[in-house]
Amino acid sequence: MKAKIAVTPGDGIGPEIVAEAVKVLKAVAEKYGHDLAMETHLVGGAAYDQCGDCLPEESLAACKAADAVLLGAVGGPKYDKLPGPQRPEKRALLTLRKELGLFANMRPAKVWAPLKSASPLKPEIIDSGLDLLVVRELTGGVYFGRHERAADGQSALDLMPYSVAEISRIARVAFEAARKRRGRVTSIDKANVLETSRLWRETVTRIREEEYADIELDHMYVDNGAMQLVRAPQHFDVILTENMFGDILSDEASQITGSIGMLPSASLRSDGFGLYEPIHGSAPDIAGQDIANPLATILSAAMMLKHSFGLTEESDAIERAVGRVLADGILTKDLGGTVKCSEMGQAVIERL
Repeated sequence: MKAKIAVTPGDGIGPEIVAEAVKVLKAVAEKYGHDLAMETHLVGGAAYDQCGDCLPEESLAACKAADAVLLGAVGGPKYDKLPGPQRPEKRALLTLRKELGLFANMRPAKVWAPLKSASPLKPEIIDSGLDLLVVRELTGGVYFGRHERAADGQSALDLMPYSVAEISRIARVAFEAARKRRGRVTSIDKANVLETSRLWRETVTRIREEEYADIELDHMYVDNGAMQLVRAPQHFDVILTENMFGDILSDEASQITGSIGMLPSASLRSDGFGLYEPIHGSAPDIAGQDIANPLATILSAAMMLKHSFGLTEESDAIERAVGRVLADGILTKDLGGTVKCSEMGQAVIERL
């Protein structure tokens, strides 16, 4: 298999964690006989520092021309004084998602057996199981709606638009994912208050009835969903939700697994093209110290192999190698260990 990957390390710990994921991808390519061409491009604050734009046209063009994108992290306090539209999170991340047509964000969250003690939940809750997938709509809702501030500065307005087409396509992604898992979707909304949520619930219900009768579907208000994630996480298989709710709930799910440093993500469009990144931030406070946890980025690379390239065997091999690393007690600082970022990538490669 031959593919072109745009590598965009970004800011803070981004270059360190992406370097380890690239090493693992090269090892997989060699082991399985694939040709993975990887080129590095500037995005985020690093790009702003060099050329005054967090998403240079050259970088955007390279991402569009690639078969997939591997992203580290963007942003940091250094760039908080930039005008809102020019901040790395807005200019780089949101623009990339929109320009690349990435409407479906998939964030798996599970507790790895060797890390059960790291979860803030009681052992009896964790022992009941935590292995879920958050499917978040990524290009609609309040983040992409109209934003206004009154001339006198005393009021503001944020619109939260959604269409039947947008809801339908993300619902299908969730139902298809459930078919490959345990066959259950929980749709999260706020239909007792929001009109967009009422449209969301009606559309999701219709899609299930017309196309996915084999999938179990239940609905939950977002406040109850947040509560049930910590009270009874074993209830969830696939969580389907809109942009803002998904942003919040996926971060909550990441914390109850024990470490945000273990959580990968994929942002996809309908043809399988995707942008893959860890869900954590750029952590500028530990950048350059070689102590960051690269496993979320390595697992994001595994998701790339599976979802964009159909290389399930190779993806599963990386996940098994990560499991063996943890079982062997090889842990970075955030997991209670002393292994360096650069050493963790090598440990995964050895177990491949």
